[in-house]
Amino acid sequence: MNPTDGPPAELARRLGTGDAVIVGLGAMIGAGVFAAFAPAAAAAGQWLLLALGVAAVVAYCNAMSSARLAACYPESGGTYAYGRRRLGDLWGHLAGWGFVVGKTASCAAMALTVGTYLAPEYARPVAIAAVAALTVLNLFGVHRSALATRIIVTVVLVVLAAVVVTGLLGGTATADDATPAGAVAAGALVDGWGVLQGAGLLFFAFAGYARIATLGEEVRDPQRTIPRAIPIALGITLAVYTLVAVAALNVLGPAGLADATAPLVAVVTDAGAGWLAPVVRVGAAIAALGALLALILGVSRTVFAMSRGRHLPAGLDAVHPRRQVPHRAEIAVGIAVVALVSVADLRDAIGFSSFGVLIYYAIANAAALTLSRQEGALPKAVPVVGIAGCLLLAATLPGTAVLTGLVVFALGVVVWWAGRGVRARH
Repeated sequence: MNPTDGPPAELARRLGTGDAVIVGLGAMIGAGVFAAFAPAAAAAGQWLLLALGVAAVVAYCNAMSSARLAACYPESGGTYAYGRRRLGDLWGHLAGWGFVVGKTASCAAMALTVGTYLAPEYARPVAIAAVAALTVLNLFGVHRSALATRIIVTVVLVVLAAVVVTGLLGGTATADDATPAGAVAAGALVDGWGVLQGAGLLFFAFAGYARIATLGEEVRDPQRTIPRAIPIALGITLAVYTLVAVAALNVLGPAGLADATAPLVAVVTDAGAGWLAPVVRVGAAIAALGALLALILGVSRTVFAMSRGRHLPAGLDAVHPRRQVPHRAEIAVGIAVVALVSVADLRDAIGFSSFGVLIYYAIANAAALTLSRQEGALPKAVPVVGIAGCLLLAATLPGTAVLTGLVVFALGVVVWWAGRGVRARH
């Protein structure tokens, strides 16, 4: 760093445990319930609940490793920062690269979900408007964003409660749809590949706790707050997902769930409560808005941290002098998402995002494995299972997602190599 540059700009610590939990819930519940269950059911079939359990185990290991690392290094960037400190510059860069690219695609997917539910004939314009509005909201400060997310999460949980009650009481799937309530036929063999692929797709729905770690510089008392907030958010999300999955399987069966374009709307409709369908559609749009809000928040903080480390262009690490937010990074992320929404077909976004995030967490677990007992190291089994689980689930994702992901990470290595001189001068 040039001596005249002064100390790096710092962000304001304004978020408590409740705010951090809400940010994580807004990211996980919005993305998972309304986006991931149908493709996961297509892969796992009658073993969907087993796939959900596998995804939850891997997510738990990742969450514990992330929480421990975030407590040791309470700074923006998440695994980008941890990987650089514990494993070396390249691994940190690849973690940040995978997170930014994968989650930018997730932002676009959530924006298109908003447009599809609210106005299918104008899905892209509505999606662009949503991205612009939430980017502006983030520019006014992270505390306002957390308050908005709290409202969104409350509304979504109420809607999901209505879906669960309706699904559990409103009848069961027909024999043609397969066994009700996710039960398996007697003597059926587990489809191991399908379970793993379904778990990899469902992992997309659990990845929101990363948003808590990437807010490390904006959380009060991060050594205590982050390790508390991550498992709380993950536990609540798992409970909600399990109830919704059981209700959906009870009404639609695995085949019906796999074929549904709007699965939770199909649940209330097939259960005889069609009057709830508009409410569920609005709830889905609100959930996607909550996920989009948290995603933009997390991606922009990683862009901020990578710019500060000169792994992305200089200037994106600027902090607004009055609002104390990384305004240039937030604007850049908003522009990138709008560009993707305008041109991309994002039906494969879940698989691509899952690949990038699974590699991100494999690096996080590897970093956690290097912690000493004095640094609060976890039992070795936790990061080891996390690494193995992430790599296994990534490898079993649909072939297009795996191939695209490998190309993107290869490009990330090229970008890292090309920027070595700039970082050396910095």
